Order: sequence, then C-alpha cells, then structure tokens
Amino acid sequence: MRMQDLIEKKRDRKELTRDEIAFLIRGYTRDEIPDYQMAAWLMAGFLNGLTESETQALVEEMLYSGVVLTHDHIHEPKVDKHSTGGVGDKTSLVIAPVAAACGVAVPMISGRALAHTGGTLDKLEAIPGFRTDLSLIEFKAVLKRCGLALIGQTKEIAPADRKLYALRDLTATVPFRPFMCASIMSKKLAEGIDGLVLDVKTGNGAFMREYEDARKLAEMMASLGRRMGKRIVALITDMNQPLGRWVGNAVETMEAIETLQGDLESDFAGLCLELAAQMIVVGEIEIDMNRARSRARNAITSGGALERFRYCIEAQGGDPRVLDDPKLLPQARRASTIIADRTGYVTGIETGEIGRVVMDWGGGRRCLEGAIDYSVGLYIHAKLGDRVKIGDPIITAHYNDESRLDEMQRRLRSAYRVEEAAPHLEPLIKTII
Repeated sequence: MRMQDLIEKKRDRKELTRDEIAFLIRGYTRDEIPDYQMAAWLMAGFLNGLTESETQALVEEMLYSGVVLTHDHIHEPKVDKHSTGGVGDKTSLVIAPVAAACGVAVPMISGRALAHTGGTLDKLEAIPGFRTDLSLIEFKAVLKRCGLALIGQTKEIAPADRKLYALRDLTATVPFRPFMCASIMSKKLAEGIDGLVLDVKTGNGAFMREYEDARKLAEMMASLGRRMGKRIVALITDMNQPLGRWVGNAVETMEAIETLQGDLESDFAGLCLELAAQMIVVGEIEIDMNRARSRARNAITSGGALERFRYCIEAQGGDPRVLDDPKLLPQARRASTIIADRTGYVTGIETGEIGRVVMDWGGGRRCLEGAIDYSVGLYIHAKLGDRVKIGDPIITAHYNDESRLDEMQRRLRSAYRVEEAAPHLEPLIKTII
C-alpha cells in the first residue's frame, strides 16, 4: 500500500477502506508518512468529504493509537464533558467539582487556548502551582482521591491526534466535522469514561458559526459515541456573546470560583448547572432531570463542590488559598474602561474579536509553546439586549502592555453594535440531542 494512492483515491472522491485508514494513521503516528503527504490527504478529505464509515474508522484508529484507560479501581460512574470552544467558557472549572460532589467521577483531559477560544488548562494554570502535566499514574490517583482530575493530553493518549491536530492547524483543515469528531472523540473515549456530555457551540464566537453545522457535528459525535457503547448527550449552545462576564485566564478562574461560592444568577451559572445535571443523569446517579438540577444546585449552595475543587487543587500542586482570596491569582497592573459612543440597545457583539483581543494582548498563544500572560482579561459590562447610553461602560480591560491600549480600545468598541431597537434574544441552550 502506498500513501500516494490513498491521496489520489480521496482526491478522486472515493471511499477508503478500514485497512487503508489504518495504514494512514498508523504510518503517520510512527513517522513513516511525512507531513507533506498527510497534509495533502487532509486537504483532499476536507474538500471532498469523508463517509460515515471512514469517520468511524478514523476515530477508532486514532483512539487505539495509544493507551485507552480503565478505572476498575473506581466504582463511581465515569463521565466527562467536552466543549467545542468558546469565549468566556470556563464551565469545566465549575461542573467537574459539582458532578464529583454528586457522585460522578470526572476524568477530564483538556486542551489549551488556540485561535480566539480559551483553554481549560490555561485557566487552571493561572492558579499558582497547579500542575496539569500529571502522569497517568498520578492522574488515576487524583481521580480516586478527589473524584475529579483535570490534566492535559499525555503522550500516551491518542498520539495520532496530537500529531494530526498540529498539522490540521497549519493546513487550515481544523473546521471540518469528521476531523473535529475524530479529534474530540478519540481523546475522550481514551479517558475510560462511561458517558460524555458534549457542549457544541454555535455563533460568531464558535468554530461552527452556523447552527446547522453545529447540529450535524453534535449528531455525528453523539451517534459515534453511542455506537461504541457510551451514554452521550449533546447540547447546542449559543456563542454569539461571551459566556459570563469575564474573558481571560485568571479572571475566568475567579468567576468560576465565585460561582462555586454560590453566585448562581448569571447565564454562565445557569449553563454550568444544566451541564452538571446532564452529567448526573448520564452517570445514572439520577434519572429525572429536575432532581439532577436540584442536586447540582445543592452541591454548590452546600459548599460541597467548592471543597471538591479545593481537594483537587491541593492534589495537583496548586495553592488552594485562591478559593478564599482570588487576589492570589495573577493581577494585571493597568485597567481601562471602553465606553459606548451612542445610545441604544446592544444588538450585536463580534465575540470572536473579543477573544482575539485577549489573545493579542498577551492572554493567549499563537503557538503551543508560546508564553502567556495569565492576568490579561476583560470584564463585559454590556451584553446582548442591554440598553446603554453614551458614556456608559461596555468593557473594562485589565492589561499590562500599555503600548497597545489605543489599538485594543478601538477594536473592542468596533466589536459592539448598538442600535435603537431592542434585539430578539436567542436562548443560550438551543437544542439537546
């Protein structure tokens, strides 16, 4: 079998066999297939599509390219959550301890920020000392001790995905449903889970900007996971504005802590409670969603979820005092408020641009090895549907690089659309699959 034949076959819109997909993934993982040939195949697949059978084979080959964990030493149901990425999306920091406090074990392998979307690992690493680079032995020990563990992808987990994702990022083939499905599901299924809750974002701050694309991706992942014997629920949620009030690593961690302390009135808290409740039902701790929602809320109001997070922070080397004193998180030296330049209702926010401003101001990476300023962040005063007057604050920026202030203020103001008529507001949770 020759790689150039597989490139030609996909170029000509023909379906690859299971054996051909296996040759492709195994050869690339072992460095027997060069990047330039895999890049050619990725683009051919991106342009001409993959069948359901090809996608299934791709997921399974990527999954079994490395270690598939088991947790026989843990009797609780193992359930994780995955988000396709958004701006201000720090839900993992809340729902993992909430679900754990309700009797669900949460073995969560997360990612870093790339492009305009934030990364769970970067938010966790804003906590002084917090380690996300645990070995698999340490990962299992923390999971057993705390009921949750939050780490990055190790070299043993889906190594094919580690290589392919980097190449997809460089070849503009990331936003393609079969590749996204294979990347997400291969990592999540390798965690040793019984079930998975998917949060698929749609809107101008998401990779899947169009609802129909997000729905198809959610259905693809849910169907594939169920065929592999897992309990799956997928939510399609709105990302046409930042989730919550804060965008940035340390400030989002602070907002997650405030939510665990009992601040449950925001859109962010509402989504956290729903996702946690879905995890409780998927884990079969409860079968009724209303009871699961009450249980999730009680885990916060009783302080149980906050204590679970405290145990996890301690177990992973972090400073648990941040839960009592958020000022121990990295703090920016400067702050500046961007004000409205007209009176009316906020009818549009270019959410992706909000995320890019944080990234460009030092709060994100342009490459996986890049440095990051954890203290950079934005407070969102005005959200969709809010009425503002000239001079009202719309965003307060917290930053260290004074040289870019004028540029960033201009970009943030341009990201807002203010008009005379109030907009129609979409629900945060659009569909549950």
